[in-house]
Formats: sequence, C-alpha cells, structure tokens
Amino acid sequence: MARAYSQDLRDRVIDAALGGMPARRAAAQFEIGVATAIVWVRRARLGGERTARRQGPRRRCKLDPQRDFLLGLVEHTPDMTIVEMQRRLTAERGTKASVGTIWSFLDRCGLTFKKSLRTRQSEIGPTS
Repeated sequence: MARAYSQDLRDRVIDAALGGMPARRAAAQFEIGVATAIVWVRRARLGGERTARRQGPRRRCKLDPQRDFLLGLVEHTPDMTIVEMQRRLTAERGTKASVGTIWSFLDRCGLTFKKSLRTRQSEIGPTS
C-alpha cells in the first residue's frame, strides 16, 4: 500500500490553492496527482481538514457481532477468565476466536483485568 504524502507537501499545495492558484496548477507545480490536489483543497475549504486520513478500510473484528454476548458475560461473571469466555463463545455461539482476539476485543471495549486490592498477598518465606 502506498504511503501518505508528507504534511508539509499537503500544506504547500493547500496554501497555494487557497492563495488563488487553481488546484490543477498546484498539482502540476508540486508534482502530485490532479485528483489528489482537488480533494485536499476541497476538504480544506469545506471543513479546514489538512491532515491525512487513515488509509485502507476500517478494520473489523470478528467479535463485533458478539459484543452484547461477551459484555454480558463480563457483567454477570466478572471473574471469568478469557479461556472460559472462549469456551462459552464456541459452545453457545459457534464462534471460534483465539485468546488474543478476545483480549484485544475487550481492551478496545475499555475492559481491563487487574488484581484487586482485596486479593490476598502471597506470603514471603523466611529470610536468612
């Protein structure tokens, strides 16, 4: 996949076009595609947008359709492990997902699994 043009180049093309130069001429002067220059200038005029947008399609997670199910599991059984969630997901929904996929999904949902302060601390053995 091609990389985005530098922000400096974008700014120079947009500034030239907003300063009165036609977008097609700015494209030729800065050696970029005419359509690219036209889109950059249009976005700058309409909403002030000058930065590159994310390239490629939005990444979708195979667990997005199971969102309510997984969040319901967490709500009803907060101490459930990810492996247990994986088994329930396969058994009840027929969706296979790795532990890493489930972990990433829960992380994107803002859920973390940290030990609480109520957890008993491990005992330290005798020191010499």
